[in-house]
Amino acid sequence: MTKIDVLDKGYVRLVDHMGDDLRIVNAARVSYDKASTNWGDRDASLLNFLMREGHTSVLRHASLTFECYAPLMVARQWYKHAVGSTYLEDQNGWNESSRRYVTENEEFYLPRENEWRSKPANSKQGSGEPIDLETAFHYMNYLDSYQKQGLEWYTRAMECGIAPELARLFLPANGLYVRYYWTTSLAALIHFLNLRDESHAQYEIQLYAKALRELAEPIFPETFKAVFDG
Repeated sequence: MTKIDVLDKGYVRLVDHMGDDLRIVNAARVSYDKASTNWGDRDASLLNFLMREGHTSVLRHASLTFECYAPLMVARQWYKHAVGSTYLEDQNGWNESSRRYVTENEEFYLPRENEWRSKPANSKQGSGEPIDLETAFHYMNYLDSYQKQGLEWYTRAMECGIAPELARLFLPANGLYVRYYWTTSLAALIHFLNLRDESHAQYEIQLYAKALRELAEPIFPETFKAVFDG
């Protein structure tokens, strides 16, 4: 499996990866000028020790590249992991399609009726319980109309010869799907999963985190077991 659909139109695709579970333990063994060629019990014991004691620098020697298609509100939250983890900065790559140049395939995230959530009673951020379906249905239609109107004005502006970098201002930004490549170390990916594949994270980014894990875990099964089940 190399691609997983997320939300109504989004997806995550595994483009490439470097390393495996042996890469992780051999990165630790290099201190003693040793290496393992086949996975065994001693490797599992060493990996469990490293993760239990917080020796996570070895996770920086493995990396993955994903192609992601997500609403802008998700991408901007995600992007914090590319610029905010300064200790991993050299292993976080981010390249995103630009509305200065890309003028086709405008798509928007439109939550279904059962995905409209209420404001939580005792929190300044996040979501509460789902709102009633009748109200959700009305606001889903309002949002659909708003997105279509913005797209219509965007198209008109382009047809009148206005530069794409200005015409894009008509597009309702937060729900607009964007496409990007994210290259990250395994360490940064696990940090992302710890924060975003979690019940307090925004629902939409939780779904992307689960897709990332589903793609990455088969490549590093022993590492994921040591991190999340150890």
